[in-house]
Amino acid sequence: MVVSVGGVAVGAVGAEPGVDSQARPGSARGGRRDVLRGLLAGVGALAFAPLVAASRPPRKGDDPGALGFEETYRGRRVHGVRTSAGRASGGARWYVTVDGRPLHLMRRADGTWLSMVDHYRSYDTPLDATRAAVDELRPGQQLRETHMGGHHGVHP
Repeated sequence: MVVSVGGVAVGAVGAEPGVDSQARPGSARGGRRDVLRGLLAGVGALAFAPLVAASRPPRKGDDPGALGFEETYRGRRVHGVRTSAGRASGGARWYVTVDGRPLHLMRRADGTWLSMVDHYRSYDTPLDATRAAVDELRPGQQLRETHMGGHHGVHP
């Protein structure tokens, strides 16, 4: 709003001196620039997300120092060795035996483990999955020699 005082035109109240009340040309570009900056910031955040995820501490089951385990659990000899096979696919593989017979473990997408004996529940570590498999075995039952076959990988 322009007001005339004594024949002299005065701009709107609170406006900069010499600037009239109409919008400056290109003021819409400032809004577009802000949007573009916001988009670039989002793209930058997405670009750095894998680096941030890789820098977080490993989970309990991903401890690089955990190369294996060997113990007697409920009267069964359990043994597990972390192998280097599978590193290209993003995770370690484990060779696990119960009383000398192989127990196949699988890694789930969420980082937990399951076994061929108890494949409906997930466990934080390969040792936890092995202990759960032993819990499912009845006295006198053994794991099958092969990974194939039914009956949950056990036989009397």
